[in-house]
Amino acid sequence: MFFVTLLSTIYTINRPEAFNQWGKHITILLFPILFSLSPFDLKKYRNQLLLGFSLVCTLVVLYLYADAFYTIRHYRLPLRAIVSGAFTNQNFSDSIEMHATFFSLQLVMALVYLLSELLKKQPVINKAIYIICSVILLAGIIQLSSKSIFVALFLIINLAVPYFLLMDKKRVRFIAVTASLSVVLIIMLFTVGNFRVRLVNDLKYDLALTSTDKAFDSRLDRWGTATELISKSPIIGYGAGSELGLLHESFFQKKYYNSFLNNLNAHNEYLSMLLKSGIIGLFIYLATLWFGFKQALRRKDLLFFSFMLVVAVVSLSENLLDVDKGIIFYAFFFSFFIFSEDKKAVIA
Repeated sequence: MFFVTLLSTIYTINRPEAFNQWGKHITILLFPILFSLSPFDLKKYRNQLLLGFSLVCTLVVLYLYADAFYTIRHYRLPLRAIVSGAFTNQNFSDSIEMHATFFSLQLVMALVYLLSELLKKQPVINKAIYIICSVILLAGIIQLSSKSIFVALFLIINLAVPYFLLMDKKRVRFIAVTASLSVVLIIMLFTVGNFRVRLVNDLKYDLALTSTDKAFDSRLDRWGTATELISKSPIIGYGAGSELGLLHESFFQKKYYNSFLNNLNAHNEYLSMLLKSGIIGLFIYLATLWFGFKQALRRKDLLFFSFMLVVAVVSLSENLLDVDKGIIFYAFFFSFFIFSEDKKAVIA
């Protein structure tokens, strides 16, 4: 993906921004090089590293809840304010300056690791710690309320976990239990006004075309605008760093003032790749996803598969490779899983 950026700089319409993308995308090149050259045994210490990562994620979620409840107490708000719009989604993760979806990406990886460990034989104290941490991480994911993350997590827990880790009757029982719990959780979320607005009303708004009398444009409007631009240069796109400038001008012409004033991108990595590097760039990005999924299935590596799934799903709603948090997540974990092959057996 770094070389896609490099080559598409040759014909870009915005060279300064293309060079800025070089600085961001260089990590996609450096991480696999560093992992391949490092004498550190990733395979041997994989579990310890993932456990440490999961515990840190848990502590960060606890900090965010502590910060939220401190604010509630300071302003003498009722405790139920924790599920209001003031303390969910971006407002929940604002104190660590993390986008809700990109922080949720990390929490999902931590949660899946702990769930995979819970399905193995563990000392009672370990199981207790893993359960507590899993509950905290799940609460954090719910509080962050990222729709794309909810979809990915639903697929991972109900399909990927039993497929990779269980067999026969255990697999059937697990699916029955998790599917039932998922339905109960969804119903509970829909009974809370703010979550219902976030998960249902906002989704309807995102996928609705905006009429001229509306104050805010939708995500579908941005996708449509990007598609129109792509149709004019579908093979090679407009070059690295061209997306924001092109969309900014088009948003103004279409009177999408919310997107214009906030200088928003396409909010879809697949469309972003088409816009900047055309069908060639998109094909290469899809090839990296295909390679990752293929390796994860060959190795029967649940965490690697989960990583690829969240990347593929979140790419539908975010420009994953346009911000440092998404780029580092993609580059680090992709390289980490490639160079730390999981050889654990499936649970019978």
